Amino acid sequence: MGRKVWVPVVSGPLAPYAAGFLSWLACRGYSRSAAADRLYQFDQLSRWLAQEGLGVGDLAGEQAERFAQERRAAGVVSWSRPRSVALPLEYLRQLGAAPAPAPACSVGPLEELLADYGRYLSIERGLCDHTVLDAYVPAARLFLSELGGSNGLDLARLAAADVSSFLAHECPKRSVSGARDLVCALRSLLRYLHLAGLITSPLVWSVPSMADLRDRTLPRGLEPTAVRQLLASCDRRKLVGRRDFAILLLLARLGLRVGEVAAITLDDIDWRAGMLLVHGKGSREDALPLPTDVGEAIVSYLRRRPRCECRALFLRVTAPRQGLNRCTVAWVVRAACDRAGLPRVGAHRLRHTAATQMLQAGASLPEIGQVLRHRDQKTTAIYAKVDHVALRALARPWPTPADVS
Repeated sequence: MGRKVWVPVVSGPLAPYAAGFLSWLACRGYSRSAAADRLYQFDQLSRWLAQEGLGVGDLAGEQAERFAQERRAAGVVSWSRPRSVALPLEYLRQLGAAPAPAPACSVGPLEELLADYGRYLSIERGLCDHTVLDAYVPAARLFLSELGGSNGLDLARLAAADVSSFLAHECPKRSVSGARDLVCALRSLLRYLHLAGLITSPLVWSVPSMADLRDRTLPRGLEPTAVRQLLASCDRRKLVGRRDFAILLLLARLGLRVGEVAAITLDDIDWRAGMLLVHGKGSREDALPLPTDVGEAIVSYLRRRPRCECRALFLRVTAPRQGLNRCTVAWVVRAACDRAGLPRVGAHRLRHTAATQMLQAGASLPEIGQVLRHRDQKTTAIYAKVDHVALRALARPWPTPADVS
């Protein structure tokens, strides 16, 4: 028999919601002891509301923050930060018992423009949230905030010289790929500003092209021995080991991107047909055959996967039970490198590994492009340079001194 967990009795205006809160925590993967601790906080919050003469309908964000501040001022350590009240507040807001967050204060022209630009990228251009929020919008904010003006937005004076000056100042701070991404984002912003009628002249032409050095280097995949070491580093006696093993196989065998692994749900696997639905870049969806070893690794993980409402295939091992994001999937690769005693590599190296292994097994470039879901054959053509056997027949012999004379 397990250790008996003490469950506090909640009194005050939040008492009617205590049982539901406990069940909600269990569905999100909280253990019995962790849920009991959270219920104790729920009781403390309820008692504070009763002491202040407030009801659940008065529990707005500022009241929850005041509750945490008063505990901190009284020298109480637990549940004394405003962020600690986020969980019960989220539950009560989902029920409609607590008021919704107050709308943000009126923003300036710059933020309004960036919000509209983000909607344009998502709806008109079909970019994913990660690309919009982490790449394009920050680059646009950086460029627009440097134009000057009292509110940081002065498009009337925008000229080609401003574009050149901005790039000359920012590109040296970045790597070649980072500068290329900045140039691409700036072209997108200038195109949007012209389409929206915010600038009279199309300034896209004023953005210089970056030298493309990608064709001067070879795609670097991992050696088969290194891949085996990464897979062997996962302790499959544990839940996290089974999960990481399946993730590494998806990256190394199918060449998936980190965002594509994070986006896999339980509904994306067709076990009868042996197919996997991949949610790729630009809202693209492709069905790929599910290799036997990958399928077996996923089944091994699913047998111990916690039961919860989240439909994501790969979950956090600690509460709250929710799907992994792309950063966590990338960290799985780095952690495996540390365990295996290998230099850290990015998850994209495993995508190159899948391509080079298919090429060495005799697959054609169009077949590799289909597996990697390349839209342009030129992208797949970079792997032709690693096929040394096929290229050897094209190499001309090195001239000898006799040939020179």
